[in-house]
Amino acid sequence: MVEASPDLINAERVTSWISRQTDVDGPFSYHLIAGGRSNLTFTVEQDGQTLFVLRRPPVGPLLPSAHDMAREHRLMGALRDSDVPVPEMIGLCQDERVNGRDFYVMRFVDGLVVRDIDVALTTSVSVRRTISESLIKTLVALHRVDIDQVGLGDLSKRTGYIERQVKRWTTQWENSRTRDLPIVDAVAKALLARMPQPNPTAIAHGDYRLSNCMVDSQGFVTAVLDWELCTLGEPMADLGGLLGYWHDPQEIDPSGDAESTGLPGFLTQHEMAVMYSEAMNADIGSIIYYQAFAQWRLACIAEGVYARYLGGQQGSQDEEIDLERMKSSVSERAERAAQLLNID
Repeated sequence: MVEASPDLINAERVTSWISRQTDVDGPFSYHLIAGGRSNLTFTVEQDGQTLFVLRRPPVGPLLPSAHDMAREHRLMGALRDSDVPVPEMIGLCQDERVNGRDFYVMRFVDGLVVRDIDVALTTSVSVRRTISESLIKTLVALHRVDIDQVGLGDLSKRTGYIERQVKRWTTQWENSRTRDLPIVDAVAKALLARMPQPNPTAIAHGDYRLSNCMVDSQGFVTAVLDWELCTLGEPMADLGGLLGYWHDPQEIDPSGDAESTGLPGFLTQHEMAVMYSEAMNADIGSIIYYQAFAQWRLACIAEGVYARYLGGQQGSQDEEIDLERMKSSVSERAERAAQLLNID
């Protein structure tokens, strides 16, 4: 982690704001958590102890409808009494005089985020199995939440999920792309032409994966993080997205969750899908379609992240960013989606 620069955190004003929301007086120090690819996440520390976590958008121009702090804050607040583990919300600041842009603060949750294989190697085989099972059980809990009971019935439209998503990410692609990739457009057309029968509408996290969850020492999920892409929609899209990051040992990808989940103890994609379908009484016949959708959408998202790094909007991080690898991942994901859909 690196200390937050003044263009990202106005320490004096933000500290004053946090002190008014809590019973804790400053001073605080702020450190950027490396690895964030969209909204920026900071620890809020005092005397060497992490007390809170702050989330804010990247700097520079923002794409329409992206980086909505109020939406993330609302979602986690609504789920506080559900079976879905989320951090406790401290408050949302929409007064741009404080820090230039909206931000929210939540209470720190102690635990482990398995961001890479080095972290995964610190866990035992039995803990990895528990992590796998707990991820599915938590996803099931999310999809069983009564939308209206928790006050999220008006979060978005309840129908036309795929159409809305394809339109949204096609627009984002057009607004942020740095080169022409016809395969992205070809996959988008195929997704619209081959939509399966939808399942009952649920809260769709939108980016549910191992590295967006925090687990305890036994492997149980203690907090689901990064709700930026959450909406009402197709629950199988969440499962498809999870499996898109989750690779079996023989399918190890050189980076990210995929490399971690190739280790002994983690369930296979098939075992994860079966566990979910049995718990939800869902037909997993359409899972390949939703895996393709997840890969295509990740290609569009990755292009936006790549463009922001090129523009210097992600702040200084203490990890080396391989921009060429990031760039190539866009075409790789689009091609993977095309393969899953049997597009020539």
